[in-house]
Amino acid sequence: MRKKTLLVVDDDAVFNGLLRRQIESMGFNTVGAASWVEAQQRLSEIEPSAIILDFKLPDSDASHILGEIRNQYPVIVLTGYGSIPNAVSAIREGAADFLTKPVNLDELELTVRRVLETAELRDSNRFYRTQLASYRPGPMVFASQAMSDVQTMIEAVGPTDTTVLILGESGTGKELVAQAIHDRSPRAHRELVAIDGSGLQESLFESELFGHERGAFTGADRQQKGLIEEATGSPLFLDEIGDIGSAIQAKLLRVLETSSFRRLGGNKTLTSDARFVTATNRDIEAMSKAGTFRSDLYFRLSRFVITIPPLRERREDIEPLARHFLSLLTRTAPASLSADALKLLLAYDWPGNVRELRNAIERAIILARPGNPVRAEHLSFIPRNQAGEVVLRFGQDPSLEQIEREYLRQVMAKHGGNRQKTAAVLGVSERHIYRLIEKYGF
Repeated sequence: MRKKTLLVVDDDAVFNGLLRRQIESMGFNTVGAASWVEAQQRLSEIEPSAIILDFKLPDSDASHILGEIRNQYPVIVLTGYGSIPNAVSAIREGAADFLTKPVNLDELELTVRRVLETAELRDSNRFYRTQLASYRPGPMVFASQAMSDVQTMIEAVGPTDTTVLILGESGTGKELVAQAIHDRSPRAHRELVAIDGSGLQESLFESELFGHERGAFTGADRQQKGLIEEATGSPLFLDEIGDIGSAIQAKLLRVLETSSFRRLGGNKTLTSDARFVTATNRDIEAMSKAGTFRSDLYFRLSRFVITIPPLRERREDIEPLARHFLSLLTRTAPASLSADALKLLLAYDWPGNVRELRNAIERAIILARPGNPVRAEHLSFIPRNQAGEVVLRFGQDPSLEQIEREYLRQVMAKHGGNRQKTAAVLGVSERHIYRLIEKYGF
């Protein structure tokens, strides 16, 4: 396998050399540049897997450079220690991550590998990178009653200003539901403002959300508006709300209760009429009962709850989603899906949900090559030993009734609640299945 190459852009020759040697010790190739002009020359000669970019260069700075290259390469920005505004600015402009000088070597390796792994999953080749960069969540694709119910709730709550909490495992499409709610709201002409509660350090997240005043902390050399302020008149989508810290929870509760907030380091009370749509893959109801998430905030967020079931519990959606992705990700005419490939897709449990299915279809299209149908061998990376597998897990030794109940639940889920198919798999009559359903209250 060909080594990945990283372009290191920093005008400090000694630091540039040290950084490159450390990255090369991780098993990567490196190319150096001391200015943006020199970096552009290197980019005409090589196709780096990522760029490590000093925030301030003699002939430009990261905020301008990122606008040119953020859709072409993953960029890790280098900024001075404690310079939160620069880091926030870099993330806002499209940087994949940032590192502070002096660079911690363990943090350097973790950041580089994480950014490269993320880029590899998203950018299998240049065509898909370009296509996905402009991708906006499209129409919801489903055939299940469960998602039809979700659609009904979206239609009902969309035109209101009610706070919405979207629950679901990672990859189920919570951001798609958030966008669908926004598209049906009176604010649809405004851009949906979004932030991931797990994607930034807590200090960065707080500054990004509430903004800060000049001098609020080391490196805060100018005033910065936060997303709550910018989202006035717009919807604000807070993803992974279950991951935010207690201090931010308290401040967010105040916004929800009073529509008011203060920037970090500020004394002036500001107001915002942003509509809050939040999402999480965690059980924040249980967290609120356990005291790890504020119960008063949970009650504010959960005025209207939409729960997206995992893909394994709505298998009727697998085929239409797979065919949708085939059409979406194929350069010309949509690729076809063979019967054996479809059988494998339907049997697998999809722990990564719709996101994993999309990635699997994208990879299969690449392996099949243009114009060829997707077959089972193009999906060989799907674990066969998990396909169709039923795993029973209990916290303690279960009774026979508990085993029967859980096994029935999982088999029914695998077959989309179809009683006839469930009966055939279990080798019992459909009437018997009805009796079991009544017995266990399904």
